[in-house]
Parts: sequence; structure tokens; C-alpha cells
Amino acid sequence: MTSRRSFLKTSAVLGTGLLMAPNLFARNKKYIGVQLYTVRDAMAKDPVGTLAKVAKVGFNTVEGATYTGTQKFYGMEPEQFKQVLSDNGLIMPSGHYMLGEGMPTAKGTIDNEWQKAVDDAAAVGLKYMVCAYLLDSERGTLDHYKQTADKLNTAGAICKKAGIQLCYHNHDFEFKQEDGKYPYETLLHNTDKDLVKMEMDIYWIYRAKQDPIKLFNENPGRFPLWHVKDMDSTPKQMFTEVGNGVIPFKDIFKHAKKAGLDYFFNEQDICPGDPFDSITKSYAYIKKNLV
Repeated sequence: MTSRRSFLKTSAVLGTGLLMAPNLFARNKKYIGVQLYTVRDAMAKDPVGTLAKVAKVGFNTVEGATYTGTQKFYGMEPEQFKQVLSDNGLIMPSGHYMLGEGMPTAKGTIDNEWQKAVDDAAAVGLKYMVCAYLLDSERGTLDHYKQTADKLNTAGAICKKAGIQLCYHNHDFEFKQEDGKYPYETLLHNTDKDLVKMEMDIYWIYRAKQDPIKLFNENPGRFPLWHVKDMDSTPKQMFTEVGNGVIPFKDIFKHAKKAGLDYFFNEQDICPGDPFDSITKSYAYIKKNLV
């Protein structure tokens, strides 16, 4: 339908503190990010040219949408990809990964060759690795979600050793009750709050008729990453450009400190035309109204 290496021994402790608890400090409001899933077709055809176009729009931060043990970062090795980012004035502090339970032959997932994925992420400079989505077969009962929480804790501990924070990205299916409880609550309460934080997809929170501010207040500091994605006013509640929909982003951003926000990424799963037109409109609104 997401600094890293201290250059002096005396700054090492501070650097580690910033990585693992970055929101003890004011977030850097200069960063305006985009999730590369929005321009996925262009990235598949010409990742180097696409990143240049993303930077030309004005974005200075991106979140990776895909990683596999064979394709690495859009077909590039970590060092090469990091150089392409640097050449365009971009950083990639976060990337999306799969659990892997429902795709056992895939590499670079939490279930398969996770350590290699973490090593590659560290080489690019990621601060966050995000479990992006649970396949239908990876959902199920609350007990299954508890097992997933255990896997996330284990993966988060591996990330921590590399100076990276693991997060979990929501959709709306986590808010379909099982035995009177939301699976999202099971994931929140059965994961270590230091090992596993949350990337809130604000569109899907609203689609599930949940209150993001309530979640921030109940779980302060747990949401260092956001997906800033708007919802139109039609009965189908489709994706739209930020500022063109019904989600009150100005009010939500007032609670960024409580949430623990570190980075946010504009995302639009489906665009009415050229995705670059959509992200240009979203960028203009975000730049004027939200940062």
C-alpha cells in the first residue's frame, strides 16, 4: 500500500546516549524525510537518479523501503549506497525490514541472517531498523503476537550492540481485537521499551480509529519515528498529500516531545499521478506548517 561514531573517547558516552535515548535532547527540526516506498517504482529502475530527484525536492532524509541479503540497498553494497546518499546531501537514519517468519527463504530478515542485516545497516549509518509489516500468516492469536514480541526483543538486543534502535511499524490490523484486546497492546507491553520502540504510521492509526496523542501520553518516549501520511475525506479514506486531508498534523506535532520524536518520513502508498508531484506538495506543506 527511518553522530553515529564518536570521534573522541570523551564523546563516546554522549554519543551512545544520543543513539539509545536520542530524545533526551531536542530533535533536530531541519530534517524532513521521505519513505522511499513512495517512489518505489523509480527506485527500482534508477535508484541513483531517483535519490537525486528526492534531494532536489528538498528532502534531506530518507527511509529505506527494502533490504535483502542478496540485493542489499537497492542493488548496491552499503559503502556504495552511503556514498550515493552523501553525494546528494542525504542521510538514511532508518530502514524497513521484514520479520521473515512467513518468508523463510528470504535473507536479511529478523528470522534469517539478521546479524548480517544489522552489520550492513551500521555500515550505511542507520540509527533505526524497523520491522515494517506482518504478513497474514505472521499475525493470528495473541499468543502468536507474544512470540513475535519475543523475537523483536531478541532482534532489538542485537541491534543495540551495534548502536542501532529497533522499532515496529504499525498498520491497522494490529487494532482488530483478539480476545477483547488489541494485538498492538500485546506488542507494546511484551517488548522491552528500551530494545523495541515504535514507528507510528499516523494514517493507519487514524484509519483504525485510534488516537495518536493518547498513545503518546500512555507510552511517552516510545515513538521516535513517525510516518506523516494524510487521509482524504472520501468514504474510502484514501492516501493523499500532507495538508490535503483530514489528519490534524499541526496538533499532533505539538506532542512530538512527549512521543519522543527523532525523525519523521512523508509517505504516500498510492499517488494519483507522478509520485514526485505528490511528495513535492507534501514537502511544501510540511516545510511551511510543521517544522
